[in-house]
Amino acid sequence: MLFSWLLVIASGVSGCLGNVFLKKSRLVATDPGFFTTFISPWFIVGLVFLAANLLLFTKALDKLPLSAAVPVSSGVVFVSVAFLSNLFLGESLTTNQWIASSLIVAGVVIMSR
Repeated sequence: MLFSWLLVIASGVSGCLGNVFLKKSRLVATDPGFFTTFISPWFIVGLVFLAANLLLFTKALDKLPLSAAVPVSSGVVFVSVAFLSNLFLGESLTTNQWIASSLIVAGVVIMSR
């Protein structure tokens, strides 16, 4: 069961990285065209992480109830996106985001029990 929870956390981290790479693909884009998005290395890496997110999450569902796994995975994504976008993309991390992240973590802990 512990392994399944680790898969959920890994899934959330993978989903976060996928989203960060998608955002990076838009920040470095020299041409805002739709087709150039698909050939951006940042976009492709983002898709790989998002695909890994789905695979890891699906495997975790072998042992975990959906009603517990989704909030935990989503919580990991929400919190890690806030911190990684601050760290790697230079986005601001406000007091409200700190408070909200703390509440999300508390909710995830309660939900997973």
